[in-house]
Amino acid sequence: MNLSYSNWMRYSLLCLLPIFSLFFAGCASPYQPDVNHDPGADVSHLHVGDTITVNLDGLPTQVPPHEEAIEGDGTITLQDIGSIKAAGKTTGELQHDIYDAYVPQYYTHLTVTVTATSERVYYVRGEVGHPGEQLYREGMTVTRGITAAGDFTDFANHKKVVLIRTNGQRIKVNCEDVLNGDAPDPEVYPGDQIQVARRIF
Repeated sequence: MNLSYSNWMRYSLLCLLPIFSLFFAGCASPYQPDVNHDPGADVSHLHVGDTITVNLDGLPTQVPPHEEAIEGDGTITLQDIGSIKAAGKTTGELQHDIYDAYVPQYYTHLTVTVTATSERVYYVRGEVGHPGEQLYREGMTVTRGITAAGDFTDFANHKKVVLIRTNGQRIKVNCEDVLNGDAPDPEVYPGDQIQVARRIF
């Protein structure tokens, strides 16, 4: 009797083993770390508000350097070729695109150099703990920017916050609605300004 019971238990475990294997395999996390991901790669890309300088060398007539902040639509404007997308590219990628836009349509020989000439900052003004220039970080939003600047003062009007883009666009933000999940939290780019109004009462 004991032998039969032992054999039955061994047989049952052997039958259940594949089921357990499938179960635990299904519970395994699908996440696989990207060993090739460079944490600094995002920082190397140009963003709206970054000021860049474009030098065109090797021309019969010397062209002065072109300095411009990247517009809200992500572009800069150059002589002859007009608007060209800059945001989201590295300086090397932008150099390549500018070269292709000029050669051979306008020039046969050209060397393009693009450099970022501004520190990546944004500004918070008004009723915050530490108003002024703030260091920009990836994924910055209006509410995060206010928190980084020392948060609201006791006199701040949380419902009257204005985000001012480098191109002059003004976006009204009700931070109470944002924190309640009833409104989006606008992203902040280098060069933007956040203005926090003061309560009347």
